[in-house]
Amino acid sequence: MKSSVSEQSFLYESEDEENPENVMHKDKDDGNDSDSSDASTENQRRSKPNSYTTAWPQSYRQSMDMLGSVPSPKIGMLGTSSLTGWGSSFLSSSLTRRHTSETLASATKPLLPTVADEKKDEQPPPQQQRLSSHSLILPFTSRRASAIKKDDKLSTVPHEFPTARRSSFGQALLNGGNVLCGVGILSTPFAAKEGGWLGLSILLLFAVLCYYTGLLLRDCMESRPELDTYPDIGQAAFGTTGRIIISIVLYLELYAAGIEQIILESDNLSSLFPNAHLNVGGYELNAHLLFALMTALAVLPTVWLRDLTILSYISVGGVIASILVVLCLFWIGLVDDVGFQGKETTTLLNPATLPIAVGLYGFCYSGHAVFPNIYSSMAKPSQFPAVLLTCFIVCTLMYAGVAFMGYAMFGESTMSQFTLNLPKNLVASKIAVWTTVVNPFTKYALTVTPIAMSLEELIPSNHPQFLIFSILIRTALVISTLLVGLSVPFFGLVMSLIGSLLTMFISLILPCACFLSILKGKVTRLQGIVCGIIIIIGLIAAAFGTYSSVLKIAQNLSS
Repeated sequence: MKSSVSEQSFLYESEDEENPENVMHKDKDDGNDSDSSDASTENQRRSKPNSYTTAWPQSYRQSMDMLGSVPSPKIGMLGTSSLTGWGSSFLSSSLTRRHTSETLASATKPLLPTVADEKKDEQPPPQQQRLSSHSLILPFTSRRASAIKKDDKLSTVPHEFPTARRSSFGQALLNGGNVLCGVGILSTPFAAKEGGWLGLSILLLFAVLCYYTGLLLRDCMESRPELDTYPDIGQAAFGTTGRIIISIVLYLELYAAGIEQIILESDNLSSLFPNAHLNVGGYELNAHLLFALMTALAVLPTVWLRDLTILSYISVGGVIASILVVLCLFWIGLVDDVGFQGKETTTLLNPATLPIAVGLYGFCYSGHAVFPNIYSSMAKPSQFPAVLLTCFIVCTLMYAGVAFMGYAMFGESTMSQFTLNLPKNLVASKIAVWTTVVNPFTKYALTVTPIAMSLEELIPSNHPQFLIFSILIRTALVISTLLVGLSVPFFGLVMSLIGSLLTMFISLILPCACFLSILKGKVTRLQGIVCGIIIIIGLIAAAFGTYSSVLKIAQNLSS
């Protein structure tokens, strides 16, 4: 075995050597041409040393898997860390530090030893030392799903998802849909109002461009098998500085998404209970302020959790929730016969506020941060383009359908979230609003935790006050998102600002720039021209969208 092979890869390969039956299964799998191609690519990933797992943020792959992956229903919940660790799910000094996976596994070990535990105890001392040399943040390339045998055990590291499981086409499709189809769908009617009917063409344009840039990220990873995440791609293209800048931009987008969820809860709950208020020490808390504060208090304990697997199971409802809300809108418009606005209340094109629509439509395709994770977790990476294309087609149809239906129903009175326009007396309206309210409670912790984990990396793992610092970091993130959300309580405008300032860079500009840098000697003339055009479109959209969003936010604050 080559000395360049990582320790984690050695562990997996040595298990293959010890178990002839696994080798037989592997030989059978190699009979398929596509599988063989994917396996050879993976062997390259495992046989090359990975220099990308030692730079900040080391926790990116792990945390984004939590955010973007939907756990497989095949995973048994009883007896796994999902539930056995629930009693000790909150941060503790022995579990929040970057200890070894051996230490973490002992925290969730059942009282009676299992057969797997007995086999583990029988392993020779050198291999035990290898395993204990790994910290909580493991080298992720060696944990790539397709590099692991089908009968491998699930990871016992509490923060991790069962990465030992191969991601099928359907699972990858669900993961992609869970990432792409988010709260942006609530604002597409508002985007149609801001841009007019012709502005919907921008949605289709972004769908095509973002699909193409998603494939560019795939090309970057295939050109250098050691790349596994978006920051890895940034480092390969522009060095450590590129990795840090891209990571900061990605984390800023997550932070802004946390702010949006606070505003979302406040808006919808105050629409359900407009007369709610609370008098504290002579200070009157209105409905918006009260529900924003209650939301922050409700999500704070979930941010303290070290094991988010339970929330990840619930977060699969994000896809279902989006579909349910869309169905409710169509039901209200077509079955409950709310009716549609006439031509006099809608606009063909609205140039004055078109940049706001650009940011809103751009926000809808802000899933590139997780695309590399989805690609590297697939059992058959060659199916990634089909997965991506299916996700973009389905989500674009949903976005366009909701934009058309919502704007046609509410016209120029369309609000930043179409749930705020729905008639309060209809059952379908109540279902849509409550579905919208419940969903962020499971998403908030998954959104903010990647930021917390990256900041915790900056604290020495042997620091005696690590637990206190960790709790303070996570609490500060919740409080800061609350304060920003209360200071700028404009859901649609904040979303447009995110889409213009951050999503344009993450989804359009940076993928092209990284592709041109990493494959500079192999880029064709046509590819170079296309990437140049996309970068120009992204810069123009970012400039005009950011300026218009900031200007309108300032006007609303001063009014």
